[in-house]
Amino acid sequence: MRLNIKEWIGSVIASDKRIAIPIMTHSGIEILGKTVRDAVTDGSVHAMAVETLASRYPSAATSVIMDLTVEAEAFGAEISFSDHEVPSVTGRLVCDRETIEKLAVPGLDKGRMPEYLKACRTIASKADRPVLAGCIGPYSLAGRLYDMSEIMMGIYIEPDSMKILLEKCTEFITSYCMALKEAGANGVLMAEPAAGLLSNEACSEFSSAFVKKIVEKVQDENFGIFLHNCGNTGQCTEAMVETGAFGYHFGNAINMKDALDKCPSDTLVMGNIDPVSVMKTASAEEVYAKTYGLLEQTEGYANFVLSTGCDTPPELPFANIDSFYKALADFNDRKK
Repeated sequence: MRLNIKEWIGSVIASDKRIAIPIMTHSGIEILGKTVRDAVTDGSVHAMAVETLASRYPSAATSVIMDLTVEAEAFGAEISFSDHEVPSVTGRLVCDRETIEKLAVPGLDKGRMPEYLKACRTIASKADRPVLAGCIGPYSLAGRLYDMSEIMMGIYIEPDSMKILLEKCTEFITSYCMALKEAGANGVLMAEPAAGLLSNEACSEFSSAFVKKIVEKVQDENFGIFLHNCGNTGQCTEAMVETGAFGYHFGNAINMKDALDKCPSDTLVMGNIDPVSVMKTASAEEVYAKTYGLLEQTEGYANFVLSTGCDTPPELPFANIDSFYKALADFNDRKK
């Protein structure tokens, strides 16, 4: 029987215990002795990395690699790969109204899309907890196709052209989410970090309005959208909430209590331990203190879910991961 994600969210909120869902895949890749390139190009390696972490750590849900290039590649963007870093988009695919109008919305057989769907199917077929797949948000995808700096000007200089591009991005992401749902995912962590550079009004018009279209088509009791915006410093949380997503995921630039106050109490609100300055470069003792402190600060919010502020980078000390979960366990034990 398929998990009812709405009921699962309700059970998380009703519990007096906090849970953790860090975005953390690279450590699993390293345990396998594989490279980042292996994992982002081979769905079997991707799935094994996720499964390896799930067997080792008590994350309340399984999350996949946060790769913000796979959808852009499907459209035809050039991608740069590395053994030790996540892929990146190079160059511009579209540059004006004419090239935007000519841009075709691709099928799900392009680029590495089949490998990401394969990873999702494999993970979901074996998972003993909710599976959160990943995808990019429409504004962040449009920025990778048009150029991130150029789209910041484009939404003011030629907003109608940008909306044509955003509609095409939205159509493709919707089809991808439907395929992830069919593959067995219980939800998707939608990464929309570029929208964090916008004002609340611009975020509402050029990001949330399009995310909402996806939410309305794919979200139901069995599949939830969890909107991630690590660029938001607090100025566009209201716009994020306009999407009607089942959950919101925040980066380390925001005050979590402020974010929790602005989000509906029946949605999950996740974040926001710094993935680099804390999880990677701090001592194990500092990781414990930061994590425990965040749990104390958010104690009054039943819908808070402990997480990292974004995807953790490669070469994370395993002692720091252990400290992250130890702080969670000790905090929950205190409540006995």
